[in-house]
Amino acid sequence: MAKRALITGITGQDGSYLAEFLLKKGYEVHGLVRRASTFNRGRIDHLFSDIYNPNLTIQIHYGDLGDTSSLSRVLEVSKPDEIYNLAAQSHVGISFDIPEYTGDVTGMGTVRLLEALRTGKSKARFYQASSSELFGKVTGDLQNENTPFHPRSPYACAKAFAFDFTRNYRESYGMFACNGILFNHESPRRGENFVTRKITLSLAKILAGKQEALHLGNFEAKRDWGYAPEFVEGMWMMLQQQEPDDYVLATGKTASVREFLEMCLTIASIPFERTGKGKEEKYMDTRTGKAIVMVDPHYYRPAEVDFLRGDPSKAKKKLGWEAKTSVQDLARIMMEADCKVEGVTLK
Repeated sequence: MAKRALITGITGQDGSYLAEFLLKKGYEVHGLVRRASTFNRGRIDHLFSDIYNPNLTIQIHYGDLGDTSSLSRVLEVSKPDEIYNLAAQSHVGISFDIPEYTGDVTGMGTVRLLEALRTGKSKARFYQASSSELFGKVTGDLQNENTPFHPRSPYACAKAFAFDFTRNYRESYGMFACNGILFNHESPRRGENFVTRKITLSLAKILAGKQEALHLGNFEAKRDWGYAPEFVEGMWMMLQQQEPDDYVLATGKTASVREFLEMCLTIASIPFERTGKGKEEKYMDTRTGKAIVMVDPHYYRPAEVDFLRGDPSKAKKKLGWEAKTSVQDLARIMMEADCKVEGVTLK
């Protein structure tokens, strides 16, 4: 009999790649989605090639991390062997605007799901999507599983809460529950308000003549950026181990927002020069003399995370997992995908 997996957040970047991965492994995949008046399933539509196929191995269930009864119902119906909790209010910047909602869904939502598992006496293995944002204001050069947390946003605080609850349920009730502390991982399916995707999509639209300029916040923030399809495989690997544990998934390398931007400008064959400083800094297209990238203080955060770089050595040693795609290749993958959508051919 095929294994069953339940993915919360299946319509997101990670959820869609994980669903693909598990289906190829022969899993029966169940996805939890919120009811909305408009569909938000573009990332998984291709998985439903024939909705009338009685052998279809993916099913969607309506539910919400804010509603305990719906979680219990979905667990009863799907009877999963593995649960991947990827659902969240996942945007750091937006979490400052809606901190209560972020705490309820991203933090308490995890508790509701864990408690539904416990009271329902489910033996399912549980994966909790943690985040490098937990580390926040770091002092060292590398962050690993033992690095203290110093969250710097409502999102990070909610993720820290969920991390501790997951570990507590593992230690208190013997649940097979793992935290995956994933550093930034991107792809053409990344949400359009995340900085890497914002850069690649905006540059593609500028090349297509559909947008004048790109507005960004902190150029100097440095992140450890990897490729999302590789990271979802690491999630799965965690739940295949004999004992549950927590793992960092990262590339071990960093690039700033500025460096990623300039990689993409080069891939797009846009010649540029920088003018001004601070809030007045701009990137000029030297062919047209127009400003195509500029600073917008609107995108500054009340508390910034300046630097993150993960140490994935534990995942490599115990799981056999390591990132393979460089940030340069990632930038090209994303630029090519967005340019294709906008009808632009890269040189």
